[in-house]
Amino acid sequence: MTESPPRAWAEIDLSALLHNLAVARKLSGKEVMAVIKAGAYGHGLEETARALDDCGLPFLGVANAGEARRVARAGIKTTPYILGATLPAERAEIAVNGWTPCLCSLDEIAHFNQLGRAKPISAHLALDTGMGRGGFLPDQIPEALVAIKSSPGIKLTGIGSHLPVADEDETFTRQQIALYDKIATTIPQDHSPFHIHISNSAGLMKYRSVTSNLVRPGLLLYGISPFPDEQKQLKPVMSLKTRISVINELPKGHGVSYGRTLLTRDTKAAVLGIGYGDGYPRSLSEKGTKVLINGTLCPLLGRVTMDQIIVDVTELSKCQPGDEAILFGADLLVSDLALKAGSIPWELLTQITPRVERRYL
Repeated sequence: MTESPPRAWAEIDLSALLHNLAVARKLSGKEVMAVIKAGAYGHGLEETARALDDCGLPFLGVANAGEARRVARAGIKTTPYILGATLPAERAEIAVNGWTPCLCSLDEIAHFNQLGRAKPISAHLALDTGMGRGGFLPDQIPEALVAIKSSPGIKLTGIGSHLPVADEDETFTRQQIALYDKIATTIPQDHSPFHIHISNSAGLMKYRSVTSNLVRPGLLLYGISPFPDEQKQLKPVMSLKTRISVINELPKGHGVSYGRTLLTRDTKAAVLGIGYGDGYPRSLSEKGTKVLINGTLCPLLGRVTMDQIIVDVTELSKCQPGDEAILFGADLLVSDLALKAGSIPWELLTQITPRVERRYL
């Protein structure tokens, strides 16, 4: 039996991904850990990892052991790096597979030391320089270093921290990086290579750490800049698309969608096969949101429903069922859509559901 095409799909341009990686390298002048957590920001974990695997990266940043396992089972050679504290039940799997954890507590140091008795575990020390989400505060670092020094099961091969407001507060971020650099000069580098990292996408685009030799871009890799004026040098990787299923001729005053938004004129209303069940936010309803059909921006009518939306195609001279509609992509940025939704591009990308087929170009 012939399978019908999906109503909604996401086209993933892997050449754009590699372009953005080259931009990250050029802007930072440092090695790159590609952050691929949360299904590579909705782009597909395994497929994105495969595209990056031969790019000479020291690490692929994942959120937990489950994501690291998926990367390993896909045959990826690049080492998974666990971004954040580990659960006790995850640590044995991390140790036996040679994945790199970041140490956020004395309990983790003690446990990984036990697990690394037969073969020492390569790990990084997490420093809390302002994020408040994990890692050792500056006055706790000496105690952590003493614990690591007395732990033969651990090889300290790096340190890392995180920037909470690099795209919002320049003054604080510069102070934070200065503190981080000061601390970094006090950390013994007993193993080589020794990776020092703090910069996310915004950090590598706008700031410089004098001690860091590694950056951790996420959003930038997927072609969206945290700074709108820098967007032109990046290529969006994902384009979210659907098709027109039917076009209805509706009279002025007729209601549209749940809540009955009333039409102010006779309208050609196109029904598109996508909704919040696919990850297209309901919060885009009645915000002046538009979609791109046949090169023309068409306004969203009424509320987003679970499986469908309705758009005004009255101004289109040519339009028929089956025509493609672009929800976001290179010509309609997800970051602009996020502003209308009262959200952020990270959230919109990662909430695209599995019902939306990913097609890799």
